[in-house]
Amino acid sequence: MVRGRISRLSVRDVRFPTSLGGHGSDAMHTDPDYSAAYVVLETDAEDGLKGYGITFTLGKGTEVVVCAVNALAPHLLNKDLGDIVGDFRGFYRQLTSDSQLRWIGPEKGVVHLATSAVLNAVWDLWAKQEGKPLWKLLVDMDSGKLVSCLDFRYITDVLTEEEAYEILQKGQVGKKEREEQMLVHGYPAYTTSCAWLGYSDTTLKQLCSKALEDGWTRFKVKVGADLQDDIRRCRLIRNMIGPEKTLMMDANQRWDVPEAVEWMAKLAEFKPLWIEEPTSPDDILGHATISKALVPLGIGVATGEQCHNRVIFKQLLQAKALQFLQIDSCRLGSVNENLSVLLMAKKFDIPVCPHAGGVGLCELVQHLIVFDFISVSASLKDRMCEYVDHLHEHFKYPVIIKKASYMPPKDAGYSTEMKEESVKKHQYPDGEVWEKLLAAQGN
Repeated sequence: MVRGRISRLSVRDVRFPTSLGGHGSDAMHTDPDYSAAYVVLETDAEDGLKGYGITFTLGKGTEVVVCAVNALAPHLLNKDLGDIVGDFRGFYRQLTSDSQLRWIGPEKGVVHLATSAVLNAVWDLWAKQEGKPLWKLLVDMDSGKLVSCLDFRYITDVLTEEEAYEILQKGQVGKKEREEQMLVHGYPAYTTSCAWLGYSDTTLKQLCSKALEDGWTRFKVKVGADLQDDIRRCRLIRNMIGPEKTLMMDANQRWDVPEAVEWMAKLAEFKPLWIEEPTSPDDILGHATISKALVPLGIGVATGEQCHNRVIFKQLLQAKALQFLQIDSCRLGSVNENLSVLLMAKKFDIPVCPHAGGVGLCELVQHLIVFDFISVSASLKDRMCEYVDHLHEHFKYPVIIKKASYMPPKDAGYSTEMKEESVKKHQYPDGEVWEKLLAAQGN
């Protein structure tokens, strides 16, 4: 039974100085400080449960997302949680269609990141009140109820409400067995932690050796800044992992379209499964051109972590612009919008390999991809979920990886809750960590 009126919404700017160690560095984002706008929802219900939501940022700009969350707050305050989830589609549309705020979107950029943080908190609270981890809440939900949470506006030319319902109904077959499979074996993962662009060769070798010892068989390397350096680093990592293991490459939007094709022709000898974000995330036809050109080389195109919304994904699928679709739990409009993308990917038969890492992205997206396997895709062919081994210690319910696979979370909620001590220490700019750093920098 969903209960309680939302009595308080708070949001904090939480930043981790990851740039000091080169963690997360790539061809476009050379010095990221992994950060989050961290939302807490409280209700007047006697259970005392709170909903926690995050959206991921890279340091500067988190304060702008915090402002946007506060601008959205009036849509939630004093609302009954039962009314929100009872007409979730209507509430989603209310939040994303605020007639003034949508001018700085619509459904993209800072205002959409804020929407994600707020809705992630709502889903966390709903799952906690039901006493289930979010993936289980979704798996157990009636198909009609699930479909009623999604906004089909702008995507009915490729996915209608009736088609979505049909996909979910077909997914009922073998669902119990797939759930058991997940609970025993988990969802296959790949690691990006070994080969950030800012890492030295020594660090790369050490981390790669450790990952191999730990049973990892799928690796991703960052490329795009310097061709000769890429060739050297790709050769190094391919030699370390051997010819049988899977290698992916990620350019983080560095190249123009012709440059992407030329560059990947030079890296094809290292047999990458995909090149990720080869060009601007908004360039649908550019991705399609690259995708077509790389077919003879046996290299797929993967993208999605910076796709604004379901409409961009719709067009990428229509244009045959990608072979691997990468949802992000905090870039799209929370669970609601991500589910519509999972359903479109199923219709187009494109494997979903979520983006993760950052602050809490692994914790969140594991729920979505476990649900996808159990209730939507029913397949693990060409599918895997990114894993990055940073900052999990700051979460109350951190991910559990066994044999290079995500084990489905068992705690109720969306795994979004951070340890209060960590939040206080890393709050920007007055947390203990930042007070020391800023003092040392003379700010």
